[in-house]
Amino acid sequence: MSAVPNILSIAGSDPSGGAGIQADLKSIAACGGYGMAAITALTAQNTRGVTGVHIPPAEFLSAQLAAISEDVRVDAVKIGMLGTAGAIRAVTGWLRTLPRVPVVLDPVMVATSGDRLLAADADAALRALLRMVDVVTPNLAELAVLAGEPTAPSWERALTQARAVAAEYGVLVLAKGGHLADRRGGCPDALVDSRGVVLEVVADWANTRNTHGTGCSLSSALATLYARTGSWPDALRLGKAWLGRALADADALDVGSDAGHGPVHHFAGLWAGERPPSPAALVDTWWDAIAGVREDIDALAFVRGLKDGTLARADFEHYLRQDALYLRTYAQALSRASALAPDAGQQRFWASAAAGCLEEELQLHRTRLGSGPPPEPSATTAAYLNHLTASGRTYPVLVAAILPCFWLYQDTGSRLAAAHRDGHPYADWLAAYSSVEFDRATREAVAVVQKVALRAREDEVADMRRAFVESARHELLFFAQTEADGDPGGSGAAFGSPRWAVARAE
Repeated sequence: MSAVPNILSIAGSDPSGGAGIQADLKSIAACGGYGMAAITALTAQNTRGVTGVHIPPAEFLSAQLAAISEDVRVDAVKIGMLGTAGAIRAVTGWLRTLPRVPVVLDPVMVATSGDRLLAADADAALRALLRMVDVVTPNLAELAVLAGEPTAPSWERALTQARAVAAEYGVLVLAKGGHLADRRGGCPDALVDSRGVVLEVVADWANTRNTHGTGCSLSSALATLYARTGSWPDALRLGKAWLGRALADADALDVGSDAGHGPVHHFAGLWAGERPPSPAALVDTWWDAIAGVREDIDALAFVRGLKDGTLARADFEHYLRQDALYLRTYAQALSRASALAPDAGQQRFWASAAAGCLEEELQLHRTRLGSGPPPEPSATTAAYLNHLTASGRTYPVLVAAILPCFWLYQDTGSRLAAAHRDGHPYADWLAAYSSVEFDRATREAVAVVQKVALRAREDEVADMRRAFVESARHELLFFAQTEADGDPGGSGAAFGSPRWAVARAE
């Protein structure tokens, strides 16, 4: 697999540049590939709609495909609008001549208006082509046609249809929730095989009408990112994050009239100085890398005792004392992150978290522990603090080291919150774990670190990931220390900070 994969798009042309071949080539370039194109149709269209279509002879499409594959290595193929049975058969026949390459099919079958775009013979030919591809990316109306059912009224029904299509054709199906009527749970996409959901990714809805070419762009991004990573789940994670940025910044472009739907901003990240999407820079993969740490935290006697109320009061107070020590240096780390941050938004976020962290120490810990002299830091606490201090040399590494205290607290704390009940000895602490505000603050911290990682050099990304994993390991050790070990503490810093984040991190 080359450093820069060659990606072939087989699709129609959009002279306004927002969809079809033009969107594919932009998406491929933005995601780190070299784009090639075999054109299946010429359209007369703009952001308001299509006014004409010209289909060249299928023999000419075959000539384009042969010319490419006779000279250029093809690392992945994205297929979009084919239009006719002849074009579909030409692509099917050409694929049979190739060594096995990954293929993503965006089955252009149903217009946004609901009109069917394929004649009966073309529909049958497309279903035969389906058995030769790896991933199919239908919209909800196309998914329903493939499943032989009405359009899914809910996400659950869409997933059921996707599973049926995956089983029938032996493909992965990317179910897309962009046209769902119910938007309360965010915008979901899911890779589905014959057994069910392989990966589901949910993003916030983009507040823009400029969505022209979204399906074309995502499918070509998937092909490119799979060629770069060798993983369809990673390709979806990266592609969804990239498309989210392209949608969020779509209004920065000025393409088309107010009556139309403008294009997404394919190069928003690149123009802002970010690198093409990389699995190493994907923060979700860091989270996956500490799955064992998270399981070990849940299994700790301290965490189980805090959850069911059997934790000894002395152990809880030891934890609070060590946590108070931790919070002082953690607040300093947050303040340094604010000082190093490259823009005002990140500066404000880390500064407000630092101020809230000090407020937590003053208000919560002293209320429970009094104002006596602070204890000496345990060896475990000192090691964690030394790690945070050492990570402060560069902004990218520092924020990666800070993140586990947000994320592990939110993850573990959400399960502890479920144990809250009247009469629980630590009810006030458990109640704090169900904070909607802290959930939001954690999402913002993850988003900030993700943004930093996408702009970082490859060596910086590697250092960021190591710092993140090391902080997670320190969190586990912090949770695990007990008075009986001669290393007083009790829990992790992740349980020491519920209210500062609630109060300050918005």
